[in-house]
Amino acid sequence: MKKKITINLILYALLIIFCSAQCFAADFYFKNTKAPISTINVINIYPHDPEAFTQGLFYRNGFLYESTGLLGTSTLRKVDLVTGNILDKIKLSENYFGEGITYLNNKIYQLTWKNKRGFIYDFRTFKKTTEFNYDGEGWGITADDKYLYMSNGTAVISCLDPKTLKIIRKINVHDGQLPVININELELINGEIWANVFMESVLVRVSPITGKVLGWVDLSPLYNKIPKYYSVDVLNGIAYDRSNNRIFVTGKYWPHIFEIKLASQH
Repeated sequence: MKKKITINLILYALLIIFCSAQCFAADFYFKNTKAPISTINVINIYPHDPEAFTQGLFYRNGFLYESTGLLGTSTLRKVDLVTGNILDKIKLSENYFGEGITYLNNKIYQLTWKNKRGFIYDFRTFKKTTEFNYDGEGWGITADDKYLYMSNGTAVISCLDPKTLKIIRKINVHDGQLPVININELELINGEIWANVFMESVLVRVSPITGKVLGWVDLSPLYNKIPKYYSVDVLNGIAYDRSNNRIFVTGKYWPHIFEIKLASQH
């Protein structure tokens, strides 16, 4: 077990070093953007497993569905929003590092980080039905009513046909002339792609048609709402309750799920 933990920590440290070397910090984007920057109001706070290394999140029919990462501990989970209780769980094989998940047409799609392989589960039974392959790394995935959208840690989001799982087109995320790199977990919200930016306390709102940044959401105040005795990692995880227009966010090893609403813009 110690060996697995060490390997996970080494992989994650290397990823952080790699990203830090090329990242534009959030304040850099904020200083140069012409898109609106939104603050937030916290509407509700729900419990979240503080041992969950959250990689993907979505909301469906009253429940949260979550993908967690790290080698040897990656899972797919169905979670009760109000209590935080894990109602169902599938453990991935030890050589898979779980990443983003999404729902489309009664199926759950789950990515893995470096294995170039994804899994498809039956939404009702929670049983794996098939696997699929892709090039590059898997980071985040979301869907509208027709297509899948997948990130790989760059400034590119790929639009996929869910039947063939082939790339139809690529969306280059940009704020003016600046590419927005390290696009991570994704969620479709009111016709926009909302994304975590790895290692940053922001969400970026993106046009799925043009890739243009439509706005930024500053989530930095959430860190003040987490008790200091929790050793939390970066923000990651966005879920949208379409029926009730509710937005949920969390992070890796975070003890809370936050329901948020956009407040002022500047």
